[in-house]
Amino acid sequence: MTDDLQRYSKQVLFHGIGEEGQRELLRRRVLVCGCGALGTVLAEGMVRAGVGFVRIVDRDFVELSNLQRQVLFDEQDIADQLPKSVAAGRKLAKINSTVEIDPIVADVSYENVMGLANDVDLILDGTDNFEIRYLLNDVSLETGIPWVYGGCIGSHGQTMTILPGETACLRCLIDAVPEPGSVETCDTAGVLAAIINVIASLQVVDALKILSGQRNLIEPKLTVIDVWDGTFRRMNMEGLRDRSGCPACHAGERVWLRGTLGSQTTILCGRNAVQVSPPSKTRLVFDDLANRLAGIGTINYNKYLFRIALNEGDYELTAFQDGRVIIKGTEDIPTAKTLYAKYIGS
Repeated sequence: MTDDLQRYSKQVLFHGIGEEGQRELLRRRVLVCGCGALGTVLAEGMVRAGVGFVRIVDRDFVELSNLQRQVLFDEQDIADQLPKSVAAGRKLAKINSTVEIDPIVADVSYENVMGLANDVDLILDGTDNFEIRYLLNDVSLETGIPWVYGGCIGSHGQTMTILPGETACLRCLIDAVPEPGSVETCDTAGVLAAIINVIASLQVVDALKILSGQRNLIEPKLTVIDVWDGTFRRMNMEGLRDRSGCPACHAGERVWLRGTLGSQTTILCGRNAVQVSPPSKTRLVFDDLANRLAGIGTINYNKYLFRIALNEGDYELTAFQDGRVIIKGTEDIPTAKTLYAKYIGS
């Protein structure tokens, strides 16, 4: 075994990877969308396995409640007020300096997703909402890039790998975003770290199959697990693509990628917070913002984010350079929009 593979010696010994498979991994490029619970496990799995390039995109910053399940973060990241992608990138660079890591602080949207995905071999779903998942599904179908869906709530999780044009896509399985209140959320059910690690590990396994040149090993199945009940089910999705009449698969419909569907505001699960995004591209200058808002709250900021705890009301605003603001202290979208317009701009 050559010196460049010594780090991966135990993985090379595994019959499913071998030296040829490992060299394939070293050449491959992956996009990890979301760097929260699932995303941190996914990103670490890719970097430790020796995938040559890992792009990590996340819109959020590290908070205390993340540490229960988001494995790449610690209390110092909170003290340093670091965005999740930046904190994750720093940790991963210490784990494997031979992997090129591209941390991006951004909200994945129809405006930027094609640019984020245009040079990768695989997309991994580390998100926490269906809007972005449907967007990733559109990108996959449009570009031919496979993606691995994953989702967890409470002690329950599920995952399915989508090979565009071959297997059922997400819209074949779930034709529309679930109605508000129709499914549990982390606000109502919480989430166990154990299910995160199980589902993300299964996503990593399918990623390694695809990236090592063995996509023929991918089975068209939805895996559903409940770690608390100890149940494990694999549902056969073979033939679902042909039966579903899915408009995305069969008619080329790309409503999420075109921006026909999707919102400028997002209620952040379990956070008592709303993210408000500007209707058009902008760039905030934090020094100017600090001068303008001086005296109306407690301000602190770094090159990544700007935070103000308002003197009136129990609100905290965290702004990013791209104009997005996470408004903590409410889940009411009109209230969040009002605060955004009042303190950041219309």
